[in-house]
Amino acid sequence: MRRKPIIAGVRVLKCQRAIVAALGLLAGLIASPMATAAGPSAEAALKLTPIQKDDIEYDQPTAAEISKCTIAAEKIDGKTGWVVRDAQSRILRRFVDTNGDNVVDQWCYYRGGIEVYRDIDSNFNGKADQYRWLNTAGRRWGMDQGETGRITAWKAISAEEASAELVEAIAKKDERRFRALMLTSDELRDLGLGDATTKPLVDKITAAPNRFKQYIARPTTSITPKSQWIHFAAAQPGTVPAGFQGSTKDLLVYENVAAMVETDGKQSLLNVGTMIAVGDSWRLIDSPAGDSEATAEVSGGGYFFQVSLRNAAAGGTATVPNDPANEESQKLLTTLDGIEKSITAASDADKPALNEKRADVLDQLMTVTKDAPQRDAWGHQLADTISAAVQAGTYPEGVKRLEALNEKLAKDAANPALLAYVRYRTLMADYSQSMQKSGGDFGKVQAAWLKGLEKYVQDYPQSPDTPEAMLQIGVAQEFAGEEDKAKEWYAKVTTNFGDTPVAKKAAGARRRLESVGQVITLRGTDLNNRVVDLSRYKGRVVLIEYWATWCEPCKADMDTLRDLVSRFGKQGFSIIGINLDNDRQLAVDFLQKSRLPWVNLYEPGGLESRLATELGVLTLPTMLLVDQQGKVVNRSIHATQIEKELRERLKVADTPADKAAVPVP
Repeated sequence: MRRKPIIAGVRVLKCQRAIVAALGLLAGLIASPMATAAGPSAEAALKLTPIQKDDIEYDQPTAAEISKCTIAAEKIDGKTGWVVRDAQSRILRRFVDTNGDNVVDQWCYYRGGIEVYRDIDSNFNGKADQYRWLNTAGRRWGMDQGETGRITAWKAISAEEASAELVEAIAKKDERRFRALMLTSDELRDLGLGDATTKPLVDKITAAPNRFKQYIARPTTSITPKSQWIHFAAAQPGTVPAGFQGSTKDLLVYENVAAMVETDGKQSLLNVGTMIAVGDSWRLIDSPAGDSEATAEVSGGGYFFQVSLRNAAAGGTATVPNDPANEESQKLLTTLDGIEKSITAASDADKPALNEKRADVLDQLMTVTKDAPQRDAWGHQLADTISAAVQAGTYPEGVKRLEALNEKLAKDAANPALLAYVRYRTLMADYSQSMQKSGGDFGKVQAAWLKGLEKYVQDYPQSPDTPEAMLQIGVAQEFAGEEDKAKEWYAKVTTNFGDTPVAKKAAGARRRLESVGQVITLRGTDLNNRVVDLSRYKGRVVLIEYWATWCEPCKADMDTLRDLVSRFGKQGFSIIGINLDNDRQLAVDFLQKSRLPWVNLYEPGGLESRLATELGVLTLPTMLLVDQQGKVVNRSIHATQIEKELRERLKVADTPADKAAVPVP
């Protein structure tokens, strides 16, 4: 994905403060039509630009379009603000008073009706001190301690975005921009690393600013002010487990990250190096070591692992534990690479034997590798590949293989963390295989799954997989009809695991279970990039349908739903579909063929997307029915139950229905 050059964004905030004064936002304005009529013009409001204006694309109407724009005082999510809309009523800007002091403290910018950027005055002194990129613009959250328009630290930034920031820091020879990306001494202390790992990192961090200064002073660097960040290249991130050289916490790292850069049509690789996850941000630990032509073979030792940058740039995902001196390991790696390629091209009939061979090689790598963390990395890969193959139905003997690995690790007793990791993947593989068997006792399988999960949580309360196991217990209880128990487990996840993705999912699931009789919020963009908001469907009965192209029962319901829309649409029935495919194009292709007469929202992430997480959607199909007041009347309705509900809600007699197709708002 191409990203245009980022400019540092230094500018005086006089313009922003002047327009804040012009807006004169007062909470009381909302209640006064006369005051609202005398409020600011849309033209004046649209003169305001983001602080980081050169690094965000947002809607900017032309002079002719501005005359058709409107501005009105609105209250959204309990906050008072001026809202600027275009001729199609799409939001262009929001200027909000979040603390009721009659002064604007958030300046929000939109693209296609979706907020993409926000300037924030968090200490309410009239100056922006935080900058957030949102939704389709990414996830960066910059902090400006001096309120100068310069980002001094990142509260949130993805690895991809951090690599792009590094490219811009080099292009602009901006040392402050580079320092904002570096791991700080306080963050290093909180990582819980052992002394053997911490000391070299301290040395790197201390030396990095001077090394960066030397790097940007080199006349040979291929990165110039004309350079563009093109692509993030790295193998999958790896977990350095607690216990590595005395560490007390797991550490998530990217090794040998590369950034693909284009300058005057010529591409090169910038060797970014190691990146470490710190909360919602990714941090650098050193200055770049050098860059090379994209066509050259680039490889590096990495701080924790060894990864080929060529493999990463090509989309490879094999993380290689750093044991280059071991010739036997190298031979096994060559064999493993050949097996991986064979599995990719093999038929389903040939995959079981190949999966067995791969497991043999990974097992041997565990045996010959002397370094404990590296040995654990092979153990993780062994458990992951076997479990995935079992769940795909291409390794019938995989569960037995995992059980044998469990027994081996239990006897050794030297690595309880690895044992916990393998044990959870064994549970998942066994459950999946049991569900695949025809004629199996579903109730018995579910009971065994639930018992296994509960024992896992009891035996491994500190395992990184424990929150997911607890979530799965909640799911199992929910589908067993034990909703109170399910809510208890969901609550435990949210209480014990804070702001993690699993905890957010659990909170959403509990919200869904308690949603009947409640007004819910649903807002997003459909597959045609149009904004859809459930609140605008007031007065209609709405079915919210979560689906995916891989869900056959979902697709089987489509004809029933299409018929219901044609018969009850005129009386006040609408459908909002929410597609949860990981690949957007799959949904687009399906809808081009099916031509469903209702809107379908989409966000990347599938079952882990925001749209799925907000109500903790865990399985498909999931459908909720919302009444004319926006309240949920059924949070788990089946397609066969919908017609009866519609006749009651819409007061439609049980007579032949009007079959004419009805447009849906």
